[in-house]
Amino acid sequence: MLRFEHINYLTGLFALIVLGGLFAFVLFWKRRTIKKIGDEKLVRELTRKYSPFNFLFKFLLIVVCMTAIIFGAANMQMPGAEDAVSRKGIDVVIAMDVSRSMLADDIKPNRLERARQLIYKLIDQFPDDRIGLVVFAGHAYLQMPLTTDHAAARMYVQQANPSIVPAQGTVISEALRVSNKAFNSRERKFKSIILITDGEDHDEQALPMAQQIASEGVMINTVGIGSPEGSPILDPTTNDYKKDANGNTVISKLNEPELQQLAANTNGIYLRLSEPDEAVAALNTQLDKIEKTATGDNSLREYTSYFQWFIALALLFLIGEFFYPERSFKTA
Repeated sequence: MLRFEHINYLTGLFALIVLGGLFAFVLFWKRRTIKKIGDEKLVRELTRKYSPFNFLFKFLLIVVCMTAIIFGAANMQMPGAEDAVSRKGIDVVIAMDVSRSMLADDIKPNRLERARQLIYKLIDQFPDDRIGLVVFAGHAYLQMPLTTDHAAARMYVQQANPSIVPAQGTVISEALRVSNKAFNSRERKFKSIILITDGEDHDEQALPMAQQIASEGVMINTVGIGSPEGSPILDPTTNDYKKDANGNTVISKLNEPELQQLAANTNGIYLRLSEPDEAVAALNTQLDKIEKTATGDNSLREYTSYFQWFIALALLFLIGEFFYPERSFKTA
């Protein structure tokens, strides 16, 4: 199907309307000027070699020239051969902690926003991988099944916040179980879970669950969000820091030992998130160890460009306009 590579340049065709208006104005101006000079018959006699037809023809040459330049800039293309391209990647489920402790700001702007930044970069880094999203706090939910629609993935990540999971806490074992269910259970490779959390609440079932999932061929990589020193948690509903039953300010701390243990027992790696770019590079190196599988087929069609023909045509008509006279070819 015919297409234009830079279709926005076609808006330049509206300039031809302005050019037509300018041409009409010049004709009107010439007639008024002739009347002002004096006797119209005398003026016409003195300018008898002037040809209105030639003037119109030169204008049409300019119009064709500009039209060709606009089409050349837009680069009209015709379709050519179509090639099938197979994409290979892995299945990656990102388990994202959205508990209220992720609102702690020991890393700026806060843990949750920094997790989002990391996930956006991961999505961009893995264009051929299928990506799924699990959100969890006191319960875990499959927010987005495995898909190659990375634009949709970014949208779901943007919407993830503590309000979408009513039960609070950090139940890592359930997050791992729900993440594993998103995979094809018949395959024992091509799969990885990336767990992004502060691991605040110790979950005794997390390690046995992780070991079971690893035995099914899933690599679990963990990313710690926060700091061991911790930080108070700002409650957005009251705009005050969260307090315990005794009225003391709650300090949320990163539980690194548990996350390190999970990764070490599942052939994965543990990272404490400081800079998203560094974390993405490390995770990319780790996931490259996993055997790839076909994640979809794309059709790649080649297009032939014809901009050079339009530019040549514009040049030809421009030269023609330059040498074509306004005076009549007839001799007195």
